[in-house]
Amino acid sequence: MTTDNAIIVTNKTRLELLIERFNTKAQARFYIEHSGGSFEAYQQEHDCFYKSLEKIQSITSQNLKFKVIDRSFLSNFIFGENDSIVIVGQDGLVANTAKYARGLPMLPVNPDPIRNDGVLLPYNSDNFENGLLKFLSHKHNFKQVTMAEATLNNGQKIQAFNDLFIGPSTHTSARYELWYKKQAEVQSSSGIIVSTGAGSTGWLGSVFNMANGINRTFDNSGHDMEMQMEWGDDHLVYVVREPFKSRHSNIQLSAGIIPKGEALKIESHMPMNGKIFSDGLENDYLAFNAGAIAEIGIANEKANIVFTDDLIM
Repeated sequence: MTTDNAIIVTNKTRLELLIERFNTKAQARFYIEHSGGSFEAYQQEHDCFYKSLEKIQSITSQNLKFKVIDRSFLSNFIFGENDSIVIVGQDGLVANTAKYARGLPMLPVNPDPIRNDGVLLPYNSDNFENGLLKFLSHKHNFKQVTMAEATLNNGQKIQAFNDLFIGPSTHTSARYELWYKKQAEVQSSSGIIVSTGAGSTGWLGSVFNMANGINRTFDNSGHDMEMQMEWGDDHLVYVVREPFKSRHSNIQLSAGIIPKGEALKIESHMPMNGKIFSDGLENDYLAFNAGAIAEIGIANEKANIVFTDDLIM
């Protein structure tokens, strides 16, 4: 693959979001300090991010043409087939970018290793140049990540790097009919989570932690459940949150594995406020109200994180 351009994806710092909220930096400082917080922590984080970003831009400009876009523009941005994507931010920004990247190579950079975990960020401002040069000279590999995809009966689609949520937009019950492995049942719950391998230690992992905690408290068997998945595993896992058993709803299909080539089918019985969103971004969603039918399975495209032999990931 030939790379002509680099698209550098960033996100606003916490300081920038505070200034948007309070209109000026001085007012933001006043609010934080009078609440007992440290404004300097926000300033230091902001300065560290832009110092790293400036270095990444300088390195990139020596090798490629580039453009910088904010995360808020991802859903409308059209990537070219010869673009590569440099992501400068936290782990969540990689997940948010991947579902719009259409399988393009991604080089995620941790701008602040002291403050960011960087599970999905193999590069930093010091080793980025080496990684970019190896990528451009085709001396790299890809860490491929299986993604999930929900497709509605009207043709709309949404992909997920970590997980999909299907349910209500408020604290009400989701009502729907679910089909899994040729079985069907009407359910009432607080929603369904469908997780990829990359997301299995996140929201899905929290659900297992909750189940194990309840089991230890009331059963004391000492046998915890684990869901170990690799990022490239060709299956998804779904769990129903807080399934409610009644005369009109059942709980037999509360969890399962969705292998490649198969789909979880869900028909909404919610008159309003039904949603399908991915990776925690509630504002980027598909409406999922009565009459909508979703099929959820593995996306055809994988996320491709550029990886070199000298990196640990």
